[in-house]
Amino acid sequence: MTPDRANPATEPVASAPPLALVVRALAFATLRHTDQRRKGRRAQPYVNHLAEVALLVSEATCGQDAALVAAALLHDVVEDQDVTAAEIEATFGADVAGLVMEVTDDKALEATERKRLQIAHAPHLSARAKVLKLADKTANLRSIAEDPPQDWSPARARAYVEWARAVVAGLAGASPALEAAFDQAAGEAIAAIDTRAAHPAD
Repeated sequence: MTPDRANPATEPVASAPPLALVVRALAFATLRHTDQRRKGRRAQPYVNHLAEVALLVSEATCGQDAALVAAALLHDVVEDQDVTAAEIEATFGADVAGLVMEVTDDKALEATERKRLQIAHAPHLSARAKVLKLADKTANLRSIAEDPPQDWSPARARAYVEWARAVVAGLAGASPALEAAFDQAAGEAIAAIDTRAAHPAD
């Protein structure tokens, strides 16, 4: 007789298999961000960004931290989709919820203050949250190079790159591979900004 197996849908979150946790986070993020688009000319589905961040985290951790990959997929649901920390914890556990909240800005604050706090808080994030923050900033700078927001001037785009560099300076040592990827993305973003500024009609 085949032994009884627990129903994955009713298992406690903490005991969910790693792959199930990640796929559950992907499904949740896809549903919550369904109507959200990136601000570039291509207006890509926002979930593309989440998938890229999750991939960078997975590669940086050699696939050994499913909770961090799940947090990468969920890292913007509180800021952008009014999901609560309690809802994340109930669905994915305290570890994932804690990681998400470490990298979540307080949207009640002015944008300039949120940016200032990201720089100030970066050195004090947990080691795992630093990896997530690095992956997010790397993906964002790749977007600046490939498909920037349509209404951003070259000056605004350069300022974003320099701000991202200031945040990442506080994440030093979290992941040498991701730091190298970030540096490359920053260089490519500046080169792309300069090219677009020199050929604005292209």
